[in-house]
Amino acid sequence: MSKRTRIVACAVCIVGSTPAFSQPALPSEYDCLIEARQALDIRSPVEGVIESVYVSRGVFVRKGQTIATLASGPERASLELARSRATNEGEIKSAEARVEITRKKWERAEELMKKNFVSENARDEALAEYRLALEQLRVAQENRRLAELEMQRANEVLGQREIRSPVSGVVVEVLLRPGELTSSNQKDPIVKLMQIDPLNVELILPVAAYGRIKPGQRAWVMPEAPVGGKYMARVEVVDPVFDAASGTFGVRLTLPNPDRKIPAGLKCRARF
Repeated sequence: MSKRTRIVACAVCIVGSTPAFSQPALPSEYDCLIEARQALDIRSPVEGVIESVYVSRGVFVRKGQTIATLASGPERASLELARSRATNEGEIKSAEARVEITRKKWERAEELMKKNFVSENARDEALAEYRLALEQLRVAQENRRLAELEMQRANEVLGQREIRSPVSGVVVEVLLRPGELTSSNQKDPIVKLMQIDPLNVELILPVAAYGRIKPGQRAWVMPEAPVGGKYMARVEVVDPVFDAASGTFGVRLTLPNPDRKIPAGLKCRARF
C-alpha cells in the first residue's frame, strides 16, 4: 500500500470514529406562574358622590353588571325634562293642521282665479301662506329631532352615574364607600377587579428553546398543591426579544378557567 493510500484510509477511520453533532436535549417541563388575565382599577368617568356600592371583596361580577351608582338627582330631572320635550306632539300637530288649512285655501284660490272670481294677487297670498306653513312644519320637526337628541344626551349623562364592570372577574378590594367623593383622576379607585377567565401562564425559557415553542402550540399546565391537576393551555405569545444577561426569553400561555377553580398567583409546571 502506497503512502497516499495509507493517509486516506487513516482519515476515513478518524472521520468515521468522530460522533455527529446534535442539538442538546431540553427539559420537557418548565417552571411557570399562573397570573390573572388583567387587573383593573374601576373608577368613575365623572365626579360625584357615591350613592351605593353593590359588591364586596371576593364577589364574582359579570361584564356589564352594576358595581356602584353615584347620586344623580339633577341628571334624572334633566332626562325627564328632555323626554317631555321629545314626546310633545303639540307643536307638530298644530303645524300639520295649519299646512292642511292653507293648502285647501290655496287650492280654492287657484280654482277661483281660473274663473276670474278672485285676483291673481289673492291666489299668490294664499300660496305664500301655504309655503310658510310648510316651513313652520319643517321647523317643528327639526325641533322635535333636536329634543330627541337632547334626550339621548341626558340619558348618556345619567348612564355615567352608574358604574358597570367592563369584564367578568373577581372583586379583590373595595376602596370607596357610599358618601365618599369619586372622580376619574382620584388616587383610589372605587373597586379593584381581576379577570381570572382565562388566566395567563408566564414562563421564562432558555434561548436554546427558541423556535421550538410557537404560538398556537398546546401545553399541559400543572398547578402546585393544593390545587393540583392537569390542564390544557395554548401558547399565546412568544417574546421576540431575548434577555441577554440571563440568556432567556418569555412565553405566555392562555389557560381557560370557566369554573374559576384555578386561583391566580399560583406556581406551576408546564409540559410541552
